[in-house]
Amino acid sequence: MMRALWSAASGMTAQELNVDTIANNLANVNTVGYKKQRAEFQDLMYDTLREAGSAAAEGVELPTGIQVGLGTRTAATRKLFQQGTFQETGNPLDMVIEGDGFFQVLLPNGTVAFTRAGAFKIDSEGNVVTSDGFPLEPPLVIPPDTTSISVGNDGTVSATTADADQPQEIGQLELARFANPAGLRNLGHSLLGATAASGEAITGSPSMDGLGGISQGVLEMSNVKVVEEMVNMITAQRAYEANSQAIRIADQMLEIANNTRR
Repeated sequence: MMRALWSAASGMTAQELNVDTIANNLANVNTVGYKKQRAEFQDLMYDTLREAGSAAAEGVELPTGIQVGLGTRTAATRKLFQQGTFQETGNPLDMVIEGDGFFQVLLPNGTVAFTRAGAFKIDSEGNVVTSDGFPLEPPLVIPPDTTSISVGNDGTVSATTADADQPQEIGQLELARFANPAGLRNLGHSLLGATAASGEAITGSPSMDGLGGISQGVLEMSNVKVVEEMVNMITAQRAYEANSQAIRIADQMLEIANNTRR
């Protein structure tokens, strides 16, 4: 069987996953805190028909060899953490990280997840939570008679209550960063989980030790650029078509060989 059939088939499979990745980016173009992904590929093994540097005759060395590639495969889907665009909302519980870092969220199973989505809410007990009800870590509780909330660039949270003239500090936000954020695992719900590849979370206060500062009343939108993704989609489609053409040509060559008569 011709190698071209399997090589081109591997190319079509790779481009299918590429389009899947691009489609997910486009689907999340308006998802707060979403970070786009990029499919990355690598070539497969090679059939070596002649080694470079082998002897052609006594005292004669071949300057080049003959190797035939066996196709491609997906090596990774890499998350790209460039800052997304900012959208001012005026909501006091909408927060954005200007720079490196992640908000920490406590999951029901007791583990900590990480997110760039700063659209927080208050539950019935005054806890600051995500849209799914997962509380911030460390916890932040808003007093029931609060009239206004202020969040400083350093993550200091203050609240003004009905019976007080001056705001009182009620908590401190803590951010986390990673040596290799691309190694984080997607958990869905705009959450990420630590892995052996990402390394352990390095926590600290905003605006310190390389962590970004906090801005209140602003959200970080997706870093997906629609025009860029559409160009990537067209490129992937053309690559898929080219590989399908290679399969068709290889099939035609096999047909010619099968129909050869003496």
